[in-house]
Amino acid sequence: MRPILLFAFASSLVAAPLAVVRPIISDSEGGAALPASFEYLPGETLFFSCRVSGFQKTPEEKIHLAYSVQAFDPKGVPLDELFKNEVTEEVTPQDREWMPKIATEVAIPPLIAPGNYKIVVKTEDLVGNTQAELSVPFTVRGHAIEPSDTLTVRNFHFYRGEDDAQPAEKPSYRAGDAVWAKFDITGFKYGPHNKISISYGMSILDSSGKVLWTQPEPAKEETESFYPKLYLPAALSIVVQKNTTPGQYTIVAQVKDAIGGQTTEAKGVFTVE
Repeated sequence: MRPILLFAFASSLVAAPLAVVRPIISDSEGGAALPASFEYLPGETLFFSCRVSGFQKTPEEKIHLAYSVQAFDPKGVPLDELFKNEVTEEVTPQDREWMPKIATEVAIPPLIAPGNYKIVVKTEDLVGNTQAELSVPFTVRGHAIEPSDTLTVRNFHFYRGEDDAQPAEKPSYRAGDAVWAKFDITGFKYGPHNKISISYGMSILDSSGKVLWTQPEPAKEETESFYPKLYLPAALSIVVQKNTTPGQYTIVAQVKDAIGGQTTEAKGVFTVE
């Protein structure tokens, strides 16, 4: 029986393996953990923290950890640059319950698809020469855009005001009204550093298809970003003039992708009473 007892005693002395524990995602610094079912919005900032257990110490009672934190989309594309840091502390026997804390912010890109995302934490114990990793899921409730391999306009709708969230049930306007057309552009190509170069303008056609007016200078969006923009929201507007003849009119949105060498257009019909 003695060998069995000795083996049991020796097993109890085996140190716990290095681990990333107690992950917290909050909407404020130092805030309480939000439930796993919580849905975050594009453009929000998450406050993430966790602890590290199972680390080893030097004979001088010191620890030395290296770690990284990075968030990824459902396809494994990183949302932002890798956050890296190290922890060097003296840990005495009186601190046996203490665990190093990792804390950072995770910015959700504003033009991002809905879905299941994750924060990946990796840590290395430079004293014990061990590694650990933890993946923490979170959900984003984004603006759903059907992807396209070529330049395309999606969700073309008319609105009565620039800040309206819902399209007009009936796109009918009177003299003096502002006519707002909003749509999403996707399927464009990227340059270095996820650069996009999109321009868009509009023309107004009467019921016979005759061009009444063309925007002299199109709007232009030329930006770079770490995370590739999945789409580009766009808006065009005109004011119905007093002498406008009642009837149906068409807005033609003309879109150009300079990097991809693509063009496309979308049409929407509205009525002037």
